[in-house]
Amino acid sequence: MIEPPNPNSDWRPAHNPWLIAVVVTSAAFMEILDTTIVNVALPHIAGSLSASSDEATWALTSYLVANAIVLTISGWLSDLLGRKRYFLICIAMFTVCSFLCGTATSLGQLVVFRLAQGFFGGGLQPNQQSIILDTFPPAKRGAAFGVVAIATIVAPVLGPTLGGIITDQTTWRWIFFINVPVGIAAVFLVSLLVQDPPWIKERKSRGIDYIGLSLITLGLGCLQVMLDRGEDDDWFNSVFIQLMGLLAVAGIIGSIIWLLIAKKPIVNLRVFADRNFTGGCIMIGATGALLYASAVIIPQFAQQVIGYDATWSGLILSPGGMVIILLIPFVTRLLKYVQTRYVIAAGFFIMGCSMIYSNRLVPNIDFMTLVEMRAFQTTALAFLFVPVSTIAYTTLPRELNGDATALFSMFRNVFGSIGISLATALVTQRVQTHQFYLSQWATPYHQPFNDLIASYQAAWIAMGHAAATAHQYALGQVYQVFVKQVQVLAYADVFLYCAVIAFAVVPVCFLLSPQRGGRAPAGGH
Repeated sequence: MIEPPNPNSDWRPAHNPWLIAVVVTSAAFMEILDTTIVNVALPHIAGSLSASSDEATWALTSYLVANAIVLTISGWLSDLLGRKRYFLICIAMFTVCSFLCGTATSLGQLVVFRLAQGFFGGGLQPNQQSIILDTFPPAKRGAAFGVVAIATIVAPVLGPTLGGIITDQTTWRWIFFINVPVGIAAVFLVSLLVQDPPWIKERKSRGIDYIGLSLITLGLGCLQVMLDRGEDDDWFNSVFIQLMGLLAVAGIIGSIIWLLIAKKPIVNLRVFADRNFTGGCIMIGATGALLYASAVIIPQFAQQVIGYDATWSGLILSPGGMVIILLIPFVTRLLKYVQTRYVIAAGFFIMGCSMIYSNRLVPNIDFMTLVEMRAFQTTALAFLFVPVSTIAYTTLPRELNGDATALFSMFRNVFGSIGISLATALVTQRVQTHQFYLSQWATPYHQPFNDLIASYQAAWIAMGHAAATAHQYALGQVYQVFVKQVQVLAYADVFLYCAVIAFAVVPVCFLLSPQRGGRAPAGGH
């Protein structure tokens, strides 16, 4: 379908588009950073506020619940309040809530402030992308989304590292206070530089779709609670998780049905009639799942199996962020000469190969090998985010950009949460499986087991211990080796499953339309 000429098509922003992109991205960077920076500080928060570790995780859950809901409806809120006004409100209130989180004196206060922080933070990513879509012509969007990628991919990578350093060197309260100067500067610069284009100013509010809003809140809210609390509550062996799962399914299915039949839906699902956008959502969902799962699994392996502290486990991820920054300009130039779908397919293929390489975990793995594994993974991410973001909006009518950016961001974040939950659950499940298998060989009837016990026992006797005591020490040492081997095998399995997912997405990439550099093929949609 060819769009009719538009009298506003020659609109250009009054200020430098690249400066606008950097400013709006700084606000989104601050919000995305907050989704991962808190993770490593949870034990410190629990101790400081006299709460258990399980209770402290509600500070993370409350943020994710509010964030997931608002991400989806941010297009409607943007129409209701005006995009620039809504973006400024989100930045200002996110900053205020960050300050309040840092001053919280009880866990109850922190959970409430984090809920509010997630509510206002949810509008930052979609509005950032919507502003960039309107600020840059299609031919330059690939380069512009390279700036966005720095926030979307690098922020989750730096979050654990920065959170670990801040928590170890100062206090957990500063992981929230650092948002204050960034937020103040962002409010000032956005109010000065960002403009609403004519078609945004002319857009009328759709009114309030109470039924759609309620169903989305129920579905995504319960889904996020289930994903975040499932591991701690033993998943579907818990009545609470069963209830959350049931309500999530009812809310999501109900909201889809309602949004398709409502006259003025809170979210316009017509965006999914566009093949490139639908394919882009699938791609960004898979990218988000693999990005967040791997970003959690590697530090978790480093801490639980190797014994790294929060700072060193976070440092494993940091060089990967530099790899992305260095590769994005190359990928942006590549899009001018190679069809976008081929670049995306190559990205998922590289991701699959990197996960197979990461599958080669061993108990005595060194720091640099872990850094190499993560750098290989992030190489793939550089070939995914910019091309996927570029092609998703290429053939989409401009008036649907608000709802499209909201749904696109929602897919990335929700599937990111699903990736984290599945990865951590798989580690637990594979530990149990390998434990059962290896325990069959840990018996006096298996001679290699007896030889291992004997070698450890001889070493303890050589150090001057009595034979009986040395035997007990040897058994304990063998058990520690056994546990470590089981954990290593479990984490290796998860990387293998991630490789299967990445390779499975490769054929889907060829369903996208053939195009280069953000330009749609002649003739339309």
